[in-house]
Amino acid sequence: MTDSARQTQVTAPSSEPSRLKTVWESDFGYAFRRSPVALVSCLVVLFLVLSAVMAPWIAPHDPFNPVTLNLMNGFTPPSTPNAFTGDSFWLGTDDQGRDVFSTILFGMRISLFVGFSAVLFAMILGVTLGLIAGYAGGWIETLIMRVADVQLTFPAILVAMLIFGIAKGFTPVEYRDQMAIWVLILAIGLSDWVQFARVVRGATLVEKNKEYVQAARLIGRSGGAIMLRHILPNVLSPVLVIATISLALAIIAEATLSFLGVGAPPTQPSLGTLIRIGQGFLFSGEWWILLFPSVTLLSLALSVNLLGDWLRDALNPRLR
Repeated sequence: MTDSARQTQVTAPSSEPSRLKTVWESDFGYAFRRSPVALVSCLVVLFLVLSAVMAPWIAPHDPFNPVTLNLMNGFTPPSTPNAFTGDSFWLGTDDQGRDVFSTILFGMRISLFVGFSAVLFAMILGVTLGLIAGYAGGWIETLIMRVADVQLTFPAILVAMLIFGIAKGFTPVEYRDQMAIWVLILAIGLSDWVQFARVVRGATLVEKNKEYVQAARLIGRSGGAIMLRHILPNVLSPVLVIATISLALAIIAEATLSFLGVGAPPTQPSLGTLIRIGQGFLFSGEWWILLFPSVTLLSLALSVNLLGDWLRDALNPRLR
């Protein structure tokens, strides 16, 4: 008994590396290693996300602290000493003397937070409604799907703007800037739940007629338990793919709303807000204020989108 216990203690720590090795050597890991697009996209996404998360530690300046700003540093070109202060900035400064590199890092934090939160909210809402519609059927399914069909007739960005305007109208004036980010998440999430609901509803219609669901009914399982414990794990693969692609769309939607002036407040500028600010100085020669935030947004959205496309192909058994 003692020797057996010792062998268990010795071999237990090696169980986790073996699982990682199994995933790495699986068909999924092999497909990932053999795809240059997936590798490059994953590296770009990881680099940008880590840069945004560690912005307070790696940013050379705090762009949101008025004490650290110097208006004399305004419109300083990239890597060029300022004519008045002698300060030099990697990517230049904007009209308020803020370091563009630092504003991109902090702005990317807001864009990623809004994107992840909106997709998570849309996924939870869409998966829940899709499961209920597919499993319950009847008038419940008809009601949910007709609402989804009506929403699909309008562009998502217009739906987000409508929801944002209504929600902001109900928010007290003194709390609008503080609640703007959460209202933005609500607006993008409510405009993006339909595709999750439609996919999950279709998969649920297939899964609920299978033998394991019928067996769960025979042993007295409730409808909620069947949906959560039996059907949901079998419909998550397409949901993860949609969530990855929707993340890029949510980031672009946030940037679009902020560019139009109905998104993130000026006190918490996102990448869209920075692009809107830079657009006003494009034809006056300060091109860097617009260029670098735009390239960052393009790199982030494109990398996430390409990663989602690869994930969709990798999880599709017909393409193997």
